[in-house]
Amino acid sequence: MRALLGVLVGLVARIWLATLRVRVVVDPALEVARDRPWVLAFLHGTQWPLLAWRRRGPTLVLVSLSADGELQSRALRLQGLSVVRGSSSRGGARGLAALVRAMKRRRADAAFAVDGPRGPYGVVKPGAVLAARATGAVLVPMGSAMTSGLVLRRAWDRFAIAWPFTRVTVVLGPPIEPAEPAARERVEAAIARANDVAREAPAQKELSCAAS
Repeated sequence: MRALLGVLVGLVARIWLATLRVRVVVDPALEVARDRPWVLAFLHGTQWPLLAWRRRGPTLVLVSLSADGELQSRALRLQGLSVVRGSSSRGGARGLAALVRAMKRRRADAAFAVDGPRGPYGVVKPGAVLAARATGAVLVPMGSAMTSGLVLRRAWDRFAIAWPFTRVTVVLGPPIEPAEPAARERVEAAIARANDVAREAPAQKELSCAAS
């Protein structure tokens, strides 16, 4: 039943996301990392607009081994993402190792909600940095904002859902080398900055995504 529900949720999400009017702001510094894998790093709760962004190629995500993860994995596959099962709470090491192998084999990017499955909100966990180090990838901080929608303020991740046909902004910040000192702290600050830029973006010129 969860698998079937995941398919239904995925189909609804796909139709819904297709209605969003997506503005993409890309930091010019990403051009130098065009030929390297990207580990896309964002916070829980901001991913709804990010799902509407046309990714540059195959992108892997790590999804929990829980029963709810089965629903989520079905829904995410319908958004064009490739799913590897595992998480930081159950089967995390094996899941991360499988993700790294898949990134190398497929020369794919990966996407991480970096504050883990249970928070605390906004605190970067090590998984994304480890994956980037193991694959020679750069970390790409991401942020998003919407002009109209619903924010679940009582949820720990403050999940934000843009209404259909809403203008949303997706921001890709400058690349961060995972071997740099304090890489996790740099990613945390860069994601916060990307979200700030996204919220300010309606006043900015609309840009096309250099990675598309």
